[in-house]
Amino acid sequence: MEPAVLGLTIRWSLVGAPEGVEEELASFVAETSHARFTGMAGLRWKTWRMVRGEWFEGSYVFATSEAREEFQRTFTEGAAESPGSRMIGSSPILVEACDIVAVAEGWDGFTAAPRV
Repeated sequence: MEPAVLGLTIRWSLVGAPEGVEEELASFVAETSHARFTGMAGLRWKTWRMVRGEWFEGSYVFATSEAREEFQRTFTEGAAESPGSRMIGSSPILVEACDIVAVAEGWDGFTAAPRV
C-alpha cells in the first residue's frame, strides 16, 4: 500500500556560501518560489527551512509517487543550474525521498505565507 503522504527533501550546505546568501534565499522564496509552488498539481505542500550558515532546504510533500518521482527526476537533472544552487554557489548535498509518517495541525492552525 502506498503511503498517503510522500516526502522529498532537497538540502544545500551554506558552509562557505557567499555572505548575505540567507537573505537572498529568503527574498527569492518570498518573491518568486512561493508563487511557483502555490497550487502546483501533485504537490500537497512545500516548506522552506534554513539554519543560517549551515544549510537551506526545501521540504516537499506530494500526493502521489508519480508526482514525486517526476519532480525529483526533473529537479535532479537541472540541480546545478537551479536558482538555489546559483545563489549558494554549489549543488544540493542531499536529494532524498521519504515517507511522511504523520501530520498534526496545531490549535493555532496552518498558515501559508511567502515569508514568516
